Amino acid sequence: MRKLVSLLLIFCFLACSEKISVSDLNNINGYWEIEEVKFPDGETKEYDLNLTIDYFEYNNMKGFRKKVQPTFDGTYNTSSDAESFKVNERDGLFWMNYQNDLSSWEEQIIEINKTKMVVKNKEGLSYHYRRFQPINAKE
Repeated sequence: MRKLVSLLLIFCFLACSEKISVSDLNNINGYWEIEEVKFPDGETKEYDLNLTIDYFEYNNMKGFRKKVQPTFDGTYNTSSDAESFKVNERDGLFWMNYQNDLSSWEEQIIEINKTKMVVKNKEGLSYHYRRFQPINAKE
């Protein structure tokens, strides 16, 4: 009986969780900083200070990601390097598929909204991002 109740609770939790929609993917756009990384063994690495952040540009199921360095005047130092990606939907789940001359990989979009993004790779690492809030020393 306990197993049945446990299974029902898990099913209800999964059924009630919010699914990501295509329109939610527009939240990918912008500057994101890693807040923490969760490892498959349950360990967590927290990031209190990030010297580089990720800039994502997304439109119509494709985009790119690049590393940038925020400056104290509110601008960003960047290079011309960028990782292109395509978003694919499989079985109701969204995947960011990256490919370059050296490798290819994918990350499942676990959660996305205006302030938080979580992606998970095939190794089971979950990257938890928070929306970057720039510091402007001019003010």
